[in-house]
Amino acid sequence: PPLLLLLVCNCCLPQCGGLRTPRSSMARSLLLVTVALLILVSAAVLAEAGVETHKPMKAKCKSRAWQHRYCYIVPIECPKRCPRSCYIHCRTCKPFCICNVPGAVCEDPRFIGADGITFYFHGNKDHDFCLVSDPDLHINAHFIGRRGANMSRDFTWVQSIAATFGAGHRLYLGALKTPTWDDGLDRLSIALDGEPLDLPKEEGSSWRSTSTPGVSVSVVRTADANAVEMEVEGKFKITAKVVPITEEESRVHHYGITADDCFAHLELGFKFYSLTGDVHGVLGQTYREDYVSRVKLSSRMPIMGGEPMYAVSDLFSTDCQVTRFVGAAKGAAIATDKPLLSCESGMRGGHGIVCKK
Repeated sequence: PPLLLLLVCNCCLPQCGGLRTPRSSMARSLLLVTVALLILVSAAVLAEAGVETHKPMKAKCKSRAWQHRYCYIVPIECPKRCPRSCYIHCRTCKPFCICNVPGAVCEDPRFIGADGITFYFHGNKDHDFCLVSDPDLHINAHFIGRRGANMSRDFTWVQSIAATFGAGHRLYLGALKTPTWDDGLDRLSIALDGEPLDLPKEEGSSWRSTSTPGVSVSVVRTADANAVEMEVEGKFKITAKVVPITEEESRVHHYGITADDCFAHLELGFKFYSLTGDVHGVLGQTYREDYVSRVKLSSRMPIMGGEPMYAVSDLFSTDCQVTRFVGAAKGAAIATDKPLLSCESGMRGGHGIVCKK
């Protein structure tokens, strides 16, 4: 740090106007002790400032396909911009940030639509909103949050999601309330049709449904704790990770997080296989061929309004104003397995994000 260099310079270098090089062993020892103390103080200051010291996590390609054989289960470090939340694209064998690709729902909450445009939908704390609604699929999210000081809105995060599909099947994924965060303690809650799923706490452990005739539901742990990939074959795939609000995030953004709750929430990545051309919802509408974004892209924080349109009476309800759900697949499906896009802005927050293949 400049302060350390300046002090050392003043102590040692004649041209700086400080003392000349010490001639006695006592003076040299005193100088070394002084420099060591300065280094320790500087390190403490950097730690207090919230400089990240944790090593990035490593992710692996889990596909056993022949074309992915050179990438399969090779540990690859997550990028610095998302050290705790990435996945490996098996075809390219490169890491991608979960929150920087179309279909992402992360942070407070920041969405990236199928068109690659980033927007925020704040909703309201302790309320539920429709993310996707289609004739055979409906996905809601439960928002938790705090009212910001001197603000007219809540700080919000997605605590849980619920998907209703097919003949009334219900899939739930949520983050458990947590006072103090521990990476090794699993805080995920998963249930299918009201029955909790208990996966072994080990990366790669998996579960597949046997009680949903005609519908294949699978869940795989992508880490020993707090990260899974869920898929309903032919309909959708969800990549999910439970993360806390850190003290540094709370300080920088003035969230006001207290010691009794670190507001554990979900970072989500959605991939859809068979949406219809009439799909709606906060995220779902961006998959329509005729969709034109209404958010103000020149804004520092492009916001998707219209909360009343997307509000539902509870997490498993399909009664939002824009609902399309009827419980059986109808309408012409559109392909949504689009070429992989990487959406990045160079800063955490997403304003001005650009997507490219």
